Amino acid sequence: LNALFSSRTVEINNTDAEGRLILADGVAYACKDLGADIILDMATLTGAQGIATGKYHAAVLTNNEEWEKACVKAGRNCGDLVHPLVYCPELHFSEFTSAVADMKNSVADRDNTPSSCAGLFIASHIGFDWPGVWVHIDIAAPVHAGERATGYGVALLLSLFGGASEDPLLNLVSPLGCNGDSPAEDMERDSKRRRLV
Repeated sequence: LNALFSSRTVEINNTDAEGRLILADGVAYACKDLGADIILDMATLTGAQGIATGKYHAAVLTNNEEWEKACVKAGRNCGDLVHPLVYCPELHFSEFTSAVADMKNSVADRDNTPSSCAGLFIASHIGFDWPGVWVHIDIAAPVHAGERATGYGVALLLSLFGGASEDPLLNLVSPLGCNGDSPAEDMERDSKRRRLV
């Protein structure tokens, strides 16, 4: 039995599902201590991800439909492809029911969307009613091709958060970079950036 940073207790029923414990502490820390409005965790979390979304697409699970679409679009823009998982805590979180703790660390039924459930385990440590944006990206399969690493995820994050950059190219590829500016305002802002460079 473990008590995590979120104050929730976890019965360890699978010692191979240890990464989610660290991620759960990480998102709880980002929420409680850092006061984050947006929390994105990315990890090679489940072997089931490769079955759910294949070896070329990472799996995204989020509490926000706009961010789900943005992840898919960012993936298309940069080549680090992403596909959504089912987000349904009201039906799937019961997989973690424990008689001795707040939850178990692994699902009861491995045939019931285990990649989604693993993500829900992480989300439960910030709470399903948390008003911020939470995004989980499981990159287990696309991070390697045979015995070689692909570098998957770097371009995806740059594309997804490029709108927060001063770089015009990253602004261009970011699906979240649209702030309603007119083309003339965009050109004026870009020309100011160039003068600063």
